[in-house]
Amino acid sequence: MRKTIEVVITDDHPIVVNGLKKVLDDFEHIQVTAVFHNGNDLLQSIAAHQPNVLVLDMHLPDTTGIEIARIVTKKYPAVKILVLSSSDIILQVKKMLQIGCAGYLLKDSDDLTIVAAIETVFNGGQYLSPSLHQRVVDDMFKTRNIEKKQALLTKREKEVLQLIIDELTSQEIAAKLFISPHTVENHRISLMQKLEVKNTAGLVKKALEGGLTN
Repeated sequence: MRKTIEVVITDDHPIVVNGLKKVLDDFEHIQVTAVFHNGNDLLQSIAAHQPNVLVLDMHLPDTTGIEIARIVTKKYPAVKILVLSSSDIILQVKKMLQIGCAGYLLKDSDDLTIVAAIETVFNGGQYLSPSLHQRVVDDMFKTRNIEKKQALLTKREKEVLQLIIDELTSQEIAAKLFISPHTVENHRISLMQKLEVKNTAGLVKKALEGGLTN
């Protein structure tokens, strides 16, 4: 006999909550033990419920999914968090996984995908919506490649890069680092070559994408 999976849903959209409950009610081994419409109510009551899986919306009326996830993963590490969101921003997905969430599911997922995600995280695995999985993998490889390039940068080049990102002009960078504007331009050219971009805008974009800022 399957072990019952106790689920708590936290989402402020009644249509989403009702639809999700209707789906899960059709599966005998999944039991929705509580529903909350904001983060404060969840945090006040989660100790009493201690669900196996918390299905969590990213955007709540009083707080964010990020803040809730940080608190729950720290205080109740046994609770598996499955994010249910309409946002497919990869940076956000990675952030939630880094915090300790076990899965990230898009709200347009079909019934069987939702159930599979709950079962997977309950059993100790991680689950990403299929449309997100490859994008996250691609982003990880892209970030690693940028980090490898960053390792090739000198200490001075990293200083110049940060000041470029901070929108200082060549003259301002020169004054701050006690070097000539010509030297700043040489560093800028070297940075563009190492990070394989054509201009300063591309330099800033790649630095931000790769998390090269302080």
